[in-house]
Amino acid sequence: MHKERKKRILVAPLNWGLGHATRCIPIIEALENHGFQPVIASDGVALSLLEKEFPHLQALQLPSYKIQYAQNGANFKWKMFTQIPNMFRAMKGERKMVEQWIEEEAIDGIISDNRLGVFSSKVPSVFITHQLNVLTGNTSWITTKIHHQFIRKYKECWVPDIAGSPNLSGKLGHTETPVMNVKYIGPLSRLHKKNIDPLYDLMVILSGPEPQRTLLEEKLKLELKYFEGKILFIRGVIEEEQTISRRLNFTCYNFMNTEELEMAFNQSKMVLSRSGYTTIMDLAHLGKKAFFIPTPGQYEQEYLAKKLKKKGLVPYSRQEDFKASDLNQVDLYKGLKNITQEITWRQLFCLFERKGKL
Repeated sequence: MHKERKKRILVAPLNWGLGHATRCIPIIEALENHGFQPVIASDGVALSLLEKEFPHLQALQLPSYKIQYAQNGANFKWKMFTQIPNMFRAMKGERKMVEQWIEEEAIDGIISDNRLGVFSSKVPSVFITHQLNVLTGNTSWITTKIHHQFIRKYKECWVPDIAGSPNLSGKLGHTETPVMNVKYIGPLSRLHKKNIDPLYDLMVILSGPEPQRTLLEEKLKLELKYFEGKILFIRGVIEEEQTISRRLNFTCYNFMNTEELEMAFNQSKMVLSRSGYTTIMDLAHLGKKAFFIPTPGQYEQEYLAKKLKKKGLVPYSRQEDFKASDLNQVDLYKGLKNITQEITWRQLFCLFERKGKL
């Protein structure tokens, strides 16, 4: 009797910081655990990170959106606006490649994390986002409307959050008028809580597009000279080889894999990072105390930082105002708490179980 072929599911996160790629890790693991064959597709550091995590899986290269942040936060929206032609070119390239791969690589289903061109009407296609409302200041209504038009093309839209409250994404992931194909699947995290003694007083973890990642790294290295306590500094630069340097109370890594990061988070008393949604899901899952520095001009991160400060959970500072002494505020806040719901992978993956192509 011949063995039935495993269904091949294309998992394609956007290469915009590392958050989209890292929150796909539990999805890829769940697909393998439920008898599917994941195929990874992305570009740049997101693809490198997933290749390091899953060296045994096939990895395909998608066109780059070539996203760059403005040097000055006030120009963020204008800089993003000038990159729209690049994004549309990449999306057109994605659509073409995906149709080709469905035939050549025998793809049976698609899970796209914020890649708007990774979609096909030939196979069940899922879109993952925590942004049903896309915040862009006074243009939020139009960016949200455009986003919803893209989302409606997909069979389902999975929001990694809880439908009711308390929830983590606030108005980003919850609309007043429901979007028809949305499923709240619960927060995603690749990390697990461990009861171990702290080794570091502060863990710094950076990510996100340039030049803002480098600008924050340079600022923090200057500011944290005056921090009393042991610091673990993870630069978030995915390179061929891992590099580690140690000086007095300061240990610096260019990047860490999931296993190392899990240990590092658990061994750290508090975390200093951007207020990206994936980081917030990880910190909540681990019940950590944190301090946030949102990316200048990025409405989504600024909204999340303000929301969590208002709730008395996590303090934050603007990048240009940050001082090491600001970290003393962390003890006055409650820290993030785990509000997880069990993810029903089997039910979610039913979508891919139907026989043949659509």
